[in-house]
Amino acid sequence: MKDLLRIKSLISTEIEGLLNQQVKKEALSSSIYLSMASWCNRNGYDFSSDYFFKQAEEERHHQLKFYKYILDMGGNAVSPEVTGIKQEYNSFREVFEEALDQEISVTQSIKNIYARCMKEQDFVTMEFLNWFLKEQREEEYKARRALELFEVIGEEGTGRWQIDKHVGQIKYDSEA
Repeated sequence: MKDLLRIKSLISTEIEGLLNQQVKKEALSSSIYLSMASWCNRNGYDFSSDYFFKQAEEERHHQLKFYKYILDMGGNAVSPEVTGIKQEYNSFREVFEEALDQEISVTQSIKNIYARCMKEQDFVTMEFLNWFLKEQREEEYKARRALELFEVIGEEGTGRWQIDKHVGQIKYDSEA
């Protein structure tokens, strides 16, 4: 019966495994952003806290999109275990540096799945991933722009207050 179900699945076992790894990566991102929101809130960066709460919600939405896709393709979606989330940061800037690292890691992971799909000629999954590639362009832009605020505004005096105030206003408007 298991082999019969696999035949009815529209994704290979390897692609299913990679997609389940992405489900976990998105869940991890959501948890990391929640932790960042908490740290920012505890340290008086209310606008950044709100920014990371929204980011956490977005990552959770991405996780569910991958999860639902696996199921729609006849695969076995696995609910991930997420542990070991960092709770403390050494500085306001470090929070944003780690956010950018996380986004770059997610982009690379999606690119790896895409590359595997190309090899298998899994055009359906490639089409599904196109939305995520565009989304990652926005996510990396916003994370880089937030870090640029530290350079442009500086952290001295009221700098961190100004950075916090501007973080929530970062927009990505590219139609390309």
